[in-house]
Amino acid sequence: MRNERKSPKADLKRSYTVYLEAGLIIALLFMITAVKVTIETEPPKAIALDEQEVVEMEEVIQTKQIETPPPPPRPPVPVEVPNDEIIEDEMIDLDAELDMDAPMDLPPPPPEEEEEEDFFVVVEQMPELKGGMAKLQGSVKYPEMARRAGIEGRVTVQFIVNEQGKVENAQVVRGIGGGCDEEALKAVQKASFTPGMQRGRPVRVQYALSINFRLEN
Repeated sequence: MRNERKSPKADLKRSYTVYLEAGLIIALLFMITAVKVTIETEPPKAIALDEQEVVEMEEVIQTKQIETPPPPPRPPVPVEVPNDEIIEDEMIDLDAELDMDAPMDLPPPPPEEEEEEDFFVVVEQMPELKGGMAKLQGSVKYPEMARRAGIEGRVTVQFIVNEQGKVENAQVVRGIGGGCDEEALKAVQKASFTPGMQRGRPVRVQYALSINFRLEN
C-alpha cells in the first residue's frame, strides 16, 4: 500500500475554509452582542409633556372720569377808536316837494272785533207774549197788494226781548212778499212780553214768532 503524501495546497485550502467559518461566527457573535448591549444600555426616553399655560385674571378697577368744567370765556379785547373820526350828519332835503294829492300808503285798519252776544237763546223761564198769539194775529192787517195777488203763507220774525219785555232788533227771517213781511214786522215791534228769567233775574232772550196770512173764501 502506497503512502500518499499530503500536498500543502490542500491543507491551505482546508484551513482557509475553517478560518472563514470561524471568522463569520465571530463576526455574527460580535454583532449580536453589540446590538444587545445597545438595546439594554440605552435608557428609556422620558416623554416631555407640555406645561399648561396658567392664565391669571386681574380685577380691573373702574375709575370714574371727573368732568372738569370748561374754562370761562376770555373777556373781549377792547378796541380803541380814534377820536379824530368825524361822523358826518345826513343832510335832509326839506325843500322837496310833497304831493298831497298822491295816495298815501297807510296800514290797513285793524279788524273789527266781533261783539260778544249779550243775550240768551234758552233760559230757565222763556219770555211770554202778553195777550197771546190771538191778540197779535188780530192786530195784523192783510195787505191789499197780497190780497189781490192771492199771496198766502207764514212770515217768521226774529227779535230780542230785553229785560223790560220790549222788542229789539226785529227782522224778518222768512217772508212771502206782497207787503206781508212789513205788516208782520210792524205787529211784532208793537208787541209786549214778560221778560225771560235766568237765576231769578230778567235777561235778554232771542225769540221768534210766525204770523199767518190766509185769505178767506
